Order: sequence, then structure tokens, then C-alpha cells
Amino acid sequence: MIHVAVMGYGTIGSGVVEILEKNRETITKRTGDTVNVKYVLDLREFPGTPVENKIVHDFSVIENDPEVTMVIETMGGLNPAYPFVKACLEAGKHVATSNKALVAAHGTELLKIAGEKNVNFFFEASVGGGIPIIRPLYTSLAGEEIEEITGILNGTTNYILTKMDKEGETFESALKEAQDLGYAERNPEADVEGHDTCRKIAILTAMATGHEVDYEDIHTEGITSISDVDFKYAEKLGTSVKLFGSSRIKDGEIHAWVAPVMIGKDHPLYSVSDVFNGILVKGNMLGTSMFYGSGAGMLPTASAVIADIIEAVQNRNRHVEMGWDDSRLAIAPIETSSCRFFIRIKGIAEERLAEVQKVFGDVTVIELDHMDEFAVVTDVMTEAEYEKKAKELSGIRQRIRAEV
Repeated sequence: MIHVAVMGYGTIGSGVVEILEKNRETITKRTGDTVNVKYVLDLREFPGTPVENKIVHDFSVIENDPEVTMVIETMGGLNPAYPFVKACLEAGKHVATSNKALVAAHGTELLKIAGEKNVNFFFEASVGGGIPIIRPLYTSLAGEEIEEITGILNGTTNYILTKMDKEGETFESALKEAQDLGYAERNPEADVEGHDTCRKIAILTAMATGHEVDYEDIHTEGITSISDVDFKYAEKLGTSVKLFGSSRIKDGEIHAWVAPVMIGKDHPLYSVSDVFNGILVKGNMLGTSMFYGSGAGMLPTASAVIADIIEAVQNRNRHVEMGWDDSRLAIAPIETSSCRFFIRIKGIAEERLAEVQKVFGDVTVIELDHMDEFAVVTDVMTEAEYEKKAKELSGIRQRIRAEV
């Protein structure tokens, strides 16, 4: 029997315990051992639940129990998750976590400790919820040179943008609906400002390159500036707007960023809607592959944690080489990144087109009825070129990266 401890009995932690019980036979068949939850660490009591007699409030009980050979961290945040996970690894216990903030901030150190202690630090559930993406990168795609990872990595923002796209809602009304349904927190900043997506693309970039990525080096824009008017233009163009986390590797240079992007119907991620996530991975031999599924939720995310538990039990006496080293990867300045740009401009197109073309060259013009503005889509240029040109033109109301 393998004894494990679960730290944090919230949405994901309770899901892990539920799956370990419901799928006990399948898990035992895969591992050759019964996985038993010996402790659940939480500040609360849970009378009348299956874990009622397993609750502990003192972390040292878990840390000092030699029978506990694996710990599952589902508390979230950095404190106390970071010191607790570090202590578990140093005590020679395997760890699985769903905590993207922890992996993005301290993954390099924790992976190093796991290697030194001949245990494993797994984090499949930290990116994409229930979508398998971390494990494919170090197993199925291990022979590939990864050229691009681009994903819709946050279900909350994707839900909001879908509502704005399909039902014409404003950002504010779509956000309120997401909060009412429990998709968005009361303070949704981490989601809508792109911070959550930033941490996830940092982890994926580190996995793809084998080197440490500081998420603070990644240019990040959220969706708070996207309006229902943008989607009216998008509809006329046959496009949509999605929040992308993207990492593109070319000639040894890494362009990683988070931003809203206008994409056409031929883009593989166009049809990823509501709270679903989609991740596009481009390898130099395989070409493009897609990973799609539930990017959040109790059982989908817990399912990814269970996969980590199974792999840890199967490798209970061996460290699985995965992750990245402590060599810091340089992220190219956002100013050098290239794309087309969707721009909304004050005025009448017929009166201002010559002026716009003088600055931006050939552009595609889009007009809406009864508006004191028009929009254009430029040719490909760098962010630096766009910023320089934009200073020469008055009345710019909006600009969105475009891949159309």
C-alpha cells in the first residue's frame, strides 16, 4: 500500500480524493499498489465526509511520517505551498501539484531538489487543467524540436470572450456572468489581466526548451480593453478575438507573450470556445498537433493530478528526468515580435484613408454603420514599427494583434 497526503481539501483536492476512491481498481491495476490517503491537511474540519478522520492541521505530521511517500499539493498560491512542498521533497517524498503559481515561481529549484533526493516533482495539472500537455512534451514529443506553443490557456477569459463574440455582450456583463457561474473570482485580475496565462506559457516554454523561464520577462496584456465593438468588426471580417499565450522559437530566439489576438476561421484555435482550453504545438518533424479539453474544473484537473500520482508510484525508486535546468532563457523584447494589427481609428474612412495609407501602407478597411470611426488591418510589421507609425496618426482608439 502506498500512503499519500493531500494538502488542501478545496475543489481540486476533494476531486483527487474522489477519483482515488471511485477509480481505485483502475489505479491499483496501473500501479500494482493500492493508493491510500492517510492525511488531508486543511485549516477546516469536514464532519460527515470521507476524510473526517484524516484531517490534520499541522504540516509537520505529514513531513515527519515516513509512511507518507507522496504528497499532493492543491492549496494554490505560494505561501505556505512553497515551503511545504520544498520540505516534502527534502524529506524524500514525491510531490504532485496543480499550482501554476508555484511551478512558475519556484519550479527550477523544486525540480533540482527532486533530482538530488531521487524523487519526483510532477505538475501536469498546472497547465491546461485536465488536458495532457506537460507529459506529452517530455514523452511523446521528446524527439521534436519545438518551434511553437500557442494556447488558449484560461477558461475564464475564453468564456468572457465567447459571450462577447456569440451573444454581443459587453465585457462587464460577460464578466459578471462568469462570476455568477463560479468561473471567475470576485477579484478576477489574475485571469482578465493575463497573469494566469503568463505563468502557464512560461511553464510550457521552459518545458519546450529545457531552460528556466522567468514569467516576469514575458510581455502580458489582458482582455479588459476588448469591447463589444471590436467583435462587431470581427464579425464583419469573419474573425474572432482570443487571449493567446504564445511562445515561438526561431533561429535560437524566443518570442513569448500574452495578448488578445484576432484570428480567422482557418486558425486551429478559432473553434475553442466557452471554458475550454486549446493548445497548439508545432514540432519541426511532426508539424502541428492540437490538445483540447477542459482547462479547469474539479474532476478534469484532479484527473491530471491522478496521472502524476500513478507515474510517481510507478517510479517510486527513480527520478524521472523532466522539466528544465537553471540556465535562464532570454526572451526577445516584444518590440521585435511581428504580426498584423487590427486598428480602430476615429473619423470617416473615405476622408482619412489616404492619411492612413501614407503611415501604414496598404491596409484592409472595415466599416460599421452609424459609427464615427472605421478600422483597418495592416500588413505584417514589428511591434516597434507599429508603435513608431502609430505616433504619426491621430485618433487611434484600439489596436489588437491579428493573425488573419
